Amino acid sequence: MRTRRLVTLVAALLAIVLAPAAAQAAPATWSPPSNLVTPLNQVWQHQEQTYNGGNLYGFRNYGWDQIMANGGYVNYCVRWDSTATVTAAQRDQIHATLARQHKKWMDELVGHNAWPYGDVPVKVVGWAVRNRSQLQWTDTSVDIYVNDIRENAPQCSVPCGRFFNQNGQYPNCPGGYARHYDQSLWLTDGFGGGAGGDWGQRVGREYYMANLNTVNVHILLHEIGHTWGLDDFYDWTPTGVSNFIMLAGSSTSITAFDGWMLRDWWRHLKSRYGY
Repeated sequence: MRTRRLVTLVAALLAIVLAPAAAQAAPATWSPPSNLVTPLNQVWQHQEQTYNGGNLYGFRNYGWDQIMANGGYVNYCVRWDSTATVTAAQRDQIHATLARQHKKWMDELVGHNAWPYGDVPVKVVGWAVRNRSQLQWTDTSVDIYVNDIRENAPQCSVPCGRFFNQNGQYPNCPGGYARHYDQSLWLTDGFGGGAGGDWGQRVGREYYMANLNTVNVHILLHEIGHTWGLDDFYDWTPTGVSNFIMLAGSSTSITAFDGWMLRDWWRHLKSRYGY
């Protein structure tokens, strides 16, 4: 009997030691700074009133839903809405820039309120282009979709897209689940500003290429925020805060208030994933 208890105790200790660091450091608490409590409450109340509580909580294709369905990663496809050519080196830079910007948002969640992931990798699994000759590489690291035009732009495979298959099943995707994409990075010649939602993000191709090595690609950061459900603030500003990435034009980086707004979404939605 003593031997069995010793074995059980050793197994329990090993489980604690070997558990992911993020899981150990993620207390199930909600503790924003006191000066942000009021504006955070205002933001959430505004979202419930504006989008109707049922629609807000019932929607099932936020960035949250995508990452939870995948078990901790997100897949992208690039919509190259441009006449320019792309080298393999540029392709890899485009992927790396996207991953760095996405990570800035994910880092805001680590260690908070039982968020389960210490890292959320970005995988780019496809490119859509008008003409195959624009892509100056021959390797097979990404799937390539040629001249499938939707919204007057090259479209990644519909059967492989989460936006088109929100049940999370991809029976007609040639590469199966591993090659599905959750979001699109849509890079458009001459596009000013940006757009974002559950489908992904759209920014100007010239802007993106000019900022491949920029620390904070602020338009992209703002649009990624929308994929997670964060709102725009065109007609009002929460009490006591005036500079944050989701208030367009006021900040070029994610601020403490942005981070706490993101954590507030997790606080309200985490029960749907069993946390």
